[in-house]
Amino acid sequence: MEEAPLTNIDDREEKNVSCIHPLACVHPEARLGEAVSVGPFCQIEADVEIGDGCTLEASCSVKNGVRLGRGNHIYEGAVLGGRPQYLGAGEELGQLIIGDGNHIRENATLHRGLKPGKDTIVGGGNFFMVGVHIGHDCHVGNNVIMANNAMLGGHVTVQDRAFLSGNVAVHQFCRIGSLAMVGGQARVTRDIPPFVMIDGQTSLMVGLNKVGLKRAGFTRDEIAEIKDVYRYAFSSDLSWSEILGSLPQKFPTGHSAEFAEFLFHPVD
Repeated sequence: MEEAPLTNIDDREEKNVSCIHPLACVHPEARLGEAVSVGPFCQIEADVEIGDGCTLEASCSVKNGVRLGRGNHIYEGAVLGGRPQYLGAGEELGQLIIGDGNHIRENATLHRGLKPGKDTIVGGGNFFMVGVHIGHDCHVGNNVIMANNAMLGGHVTVQDRAFLSGNVAVHQFCRIGSLAMVGGQARVTRDIPPFVMIDGQTSLMVGLNKVGLKRAGFTRDEIAEIKDVYRYAFSSDLSWSEILGSLPQKFPTGHSAEFAEFLFHPVD
């Protein structure tokens, strides 16, 4: 994430900061970029950076330790940078670092990292709907969609263009691969490989996310390659250790290699 040119709030008249509502509470040490709009009853604390072109609707809270990129739209009641929901959290915390062009809808909550240097990181172009929760130390990629009330526990990784439907609950330390599609109300307690679909009722893997792959521009041949590695990994008579040991050699290139890499390395 590139650094935006920032200014202290007291210098706002010299910059193109479009609108700070008189009922907003903005700490004088907060640093705001150009053309930032802050609605009524917003609270922006001291150790905050907000990039150019961001819009904060009414009653948002941006707490200490937040680094917000350019062009983000934060809707009513969202809380960015809250303390981790962990009883052992100390006074010194990590940051919440958010990229560019995200839409964070009403009453979403995104928490800081648990320790200094261990940050919660969100990429760009994401769409987080009403009531989404992203816990401490999560890493969320780019162009991810999380529908209403989807929740990530601490230390969860969500890769690019994944889709989490409404009321999905993801257990801490789980990983969700790129372009995975998780059905509504699923309980995610283990890693989800890239490109697959998870049934909301059973929380089981039920095949490839073919519609998502086509929409993302994958060719028929690329989808066929992914299908090959999927079948090899989950329909083979080999033991799981044998499958993992042979995946990198059998599928060394392309998107099938991305699938194999995810399975072969259970921890990022």
